[in-house]
Amino acid sequence: MNIFVAGLPYDLDDAELEEIFEKFGKVNSAKVAMDRETGKSRGFGFVEMPVEAEAKDAIESLNNISLGKKPLIVKAAEDRQGGGSGGGGYRGGQKGGGYNKYGNDRNRRRF
Repeated sequence: MNIFVAGLPYDLDDAELEEIFEKFGKVNSAKVAMDRETGKSRGFGFVEMPVEAEAKDAIESLNNISLGKKPLIVKAAEDRQGGGSGGGGYRGGQKGGGYNKYGNDRNRRRF
């Protein structure tokens, strides 16, 4: 079972997160989400536990406890739908001219 954990202290690492959950049973993986640009923790992570009963016990026991300044939010991770970022959309059939910062040719980009 995949578990989502939010409200983590920013100095907590993967090993420490795993250690917290190991008290409830076997942990396949524990990963703190890191910011790509700064390399610092984003304050949340994911834990995978193979035995559902142990995972549910961990969720019930750890939800709303404080490890730092904020209480933890511990719940079953929701499955991601699709693979995209969700934005965008189709902008088909643009008509008319008008000012375009890339010049008059809409398909040409100047970077």
